[in-house]
Amino acid sequence: MEDLEEEFKSYLSSCDNCIYLGYEDDLPVAFAQVSLRYEYVEGIRFYPVAYLEGIFVKESYRNKNIAKKLLMNCEEWAKENQCMEIASDCELENVISYQFHLKNGFKEINRIICFKKQL
Repeated sequence: MEDLEEEFKSYLSSCDNCIYLGYEDDLPVAFAQVSLRYEYVEGIRFYPVAYLEGIFVKESYRNKNIAKKLLMNCEEWAKENQCMEIASDCELENVISYQFHLKNGFKEINRIICFKKQL
């Protein structure tokens, strides 16, 4: 837990990062993590680009538009930071995330296969 706390502190120490929390009856049940990226991002024409690093809602709180509201917060933050586009990614097998992205206006740009080789 301390490692995660330190990771978030480090992440939030930069103006290029933001985390939004979603609450239900004063209970944190969701988060969205967004950052500014200045390096190459697949399919992006304008920089900096806002990048949705992660979005999560506890299973029992899904389908209540919590993720959509968090995404809207991220989009507003992006606009405040002069971004003209927002990008994201998900694993190929994460159908729920894939459908969320499409439902909320994202367009699929490309699919890749990642490799590694032990040396």
